[in-house]
Amino acid sequence: MFKAIALVYGIAAYLLFWVWRPLQGVVWDVANSAGALVLWGLFGLGWLIALASSFLINHFNLFGLRQVYLNLRSEKYSHLSFRTAGLYKLVRHPIMLGFVIAFWATPRMTLGHLVFAVATTIYILIALQLEERDLVTYYGDAYKQYQEKVPMLLPLPGKYRR
Repeated sequence: MFKAIALVYGIAAYLLFWVWRPLQGVVWDVANSAGALVLWGLFGLGWLIALASSFLINHFNLFGLRQVYLNLRSEKYSHLSFRTAGLYKLVRHPIMLGFVIAFWATPRMTLGHLVFAVATTIYILIALQLEERDLVTYYGDAYKQYQEKVPMLLPLPGKYRR
């Protein structure tokens, strides 16, 4: 199932790149240097959250490098146990939160950038629903309990049990 989804996404991305035309227009342009600096800081923070979060769940496994390493050593792949470290105690998907922050935090939002930010945010929200379903299937009750305690994407105070 995942391979079919990845194939469809790949074809859609290829078509998007093939027919892409720049969109003219500026949605917002923050001229205030302090405001622009804050937005650049949020942009960097978003990427930092995404990168740091990938290491919290095993960066090398996430990108397939652990699998290649084990194969080169003729060792059998072993699945990693479910754990919640660092930012995963605040939100279930901090990598995606980092991407959303990075895509939206810009001092100059062009129409093309806005279309990209909206499209990727919608894609992330849909993909998270599918990933959540798969994680419940794989980890079972441990992940269901995690869902009850920790918000999916936004660390809203007071909404979840601790």
